[in-house]
Amino acid sequence: MSDLPPAWWRDAVIYQIYPRSFADANGDGIGDLPGIRSRLPYLRDLGVDAVWLSPFYLSPQADAGYDVADYRTVDPIFGTVEDARGLVDDAHDVGVRVIVDLVPNHSSDQHVWFQQALAEGPGSPLRERYHFRDGRGDLPPNDWPSIFGGPAWTQVPDGQWYLHLFAPEQPDFNWDHPAVADEFRTILRFWLDLGVDGFRIDVAHGLVKEAGLPDIGADTSWHLLDVGESPCFDRPGVHEIYRGWRRILDEYPGERIAVAEAWAPTLARVADYVRPDELHQAFNFSYMSTAWQVEAQREVIDASLAAMHAVGAPTTWTLSNHDVVRHTNRLMQENQGEVAGRRPTEVDAEAGLRRARAASLLLLALPGSAYLYQGEELGLPEVVDLPASVRQDPAFHRAAGQDGYRDGCRVPIPWSGTAAPYGFGPGSSWLPQPSSWASLSVAAQDGVPGSTLTMYRDALALRRKVLAAGDALTWQDAPGGVLAFERGASFRCLVNMGDGPVTLDAPGELLIASGPVAIENGIATIPPDTASWWSL
Repeated sequence: MSDLPPAWWRDAVIYQIYPRSFADANGDGIGDLPGIRSRLPYLRDLGVDAVWLSPFYLSPQADAGYDVADYRTVDPIFGTVEDARGLVDDAHDVGVRVIVDLVPNHSSDQHVWFQQALAEGPGSPLRERYHFRDGRGDLPPNDWPSIFGGPAWTQVPDGQWYLHLFAPEQPDFNWDHPAVADEFRTILRFWLDLGVDGFRIDVAHGLVKEAGLPDIGADTSWHLLDVGESPCFDRPGVHEIYRGWRRILDEYPGERIAVAEAWAPTLARVADYVRPDELHQAFNFSYMSTAWQVEAQREVIDASLAAMHAVGAPTTWTLSNHDVVRHTNRLMQENQGEVAGRRPTEVDAEAGLRRARAASLLLLALPGSAYLYQGEELGLPEVVDLPASVRQDPAFHRAAGQDGYRDGCRVPIPWSGTAAPYGFGPGSSWLPQPSSWASLSVAAQDGVPGSTLTMYRDALALRRKVLAAGDALTWQDAPGGVLAFERGASFRCLVNMGDGPVTLDAPGELLIASGPVAIENGIATIPPDTASWWSL
């Protein structure tokens, strides 16, 4: 399978945009599509191959747009469908593809189907498109918990209950009903016809539930990024859905793709989502949850490459996204192996940035496709001190379940200036930005040697020029605490994950480093928490 022809997505660098926090064009404090459109030259110059946009569809915003009321309409806070079309066209003009979020596990409770189902009452055909059930006396139909805390069931005035694995405002679709499958096939084609290059599939592992919705009968609290074997997730029936979607994607020119947000108990189960007749990529959350330690990193890199190679798919790598603590903080915490929106802690900012830069350079050196989260190229830290009064993560306001601290990675990014909102828009921002961010803005780092933004731009340019195609990686012997591998015959990556500097023979010409690597008389000294790329 390693002889499959290369495709753009197999080694693409894809940049996640959280629209409400990227750029605000109209001054309402919330980022929008025209704002993104105005910043496309920045993305071109950064060197990414594609952007992934979190949801911008019509939504009551109970969960930041992941509660969709109309999948074919842009929410007015973000713009219009014509704004979306213009964004896609302009992005293509500068050589950047556009992937949009798709939310097929659940809709908003304001979706016309759900509203009609409520109005028509028990026995309504519309109720069959969701999971409405009678309760067990005063109790819900089963013991399933919501990811966001509390039970996964809400009772309606007529006595029935409906299933929502997330917030009550997000009722789960019943994918056993043919109308649901038909609807999403038309949604796919709507956006493909508009010109998008693919879809990131939210909760891709959750669409199909175990027949009969049986009790779990064990621990009834879950975390979004830490769900093991269950009757709610990763059921075999999801794969037939994605085979059908793959056939639709293949109808369109330009290699349109789909990326699964799929949590499964093993990497082999994740690989099932990217078999040749299913989806193209799946997020590698195992890597995101790996500690900053040589053996742990080697183990997960080997396991990831092997699992995806077995099905002919590229491996993906990511360190941050809109649901997890930014890796500037997470990799410094005692629980660094835990990936989620768990409560972040304050860390030494200088040390956190040093380790984050090294981790990013390591990620970009690995075979496969890399996903970046907006602001990481600026070295943004997690915002850990947001007051409760401004928090909007629905899990923050519910008991147990997900910890509800995802707002800290969603603070709008700084573009320029010395005070908030740092060029984000002409007005204030929907979440407050720290006063320390003036030195981290795009303008403050643009063209500055050694800045994190410069490092990312240089690394992405080098990645295109010097890294061999394919998934081959060869580990090299190295001093304790150093991760070392080669790709092809002329590239080596060295990462010092230890507590002190390491000296070794310089393997060749230093291409880039995340920190100050000194070379004297053919001996290289690599500081702790520093990654370096070498031409052999």
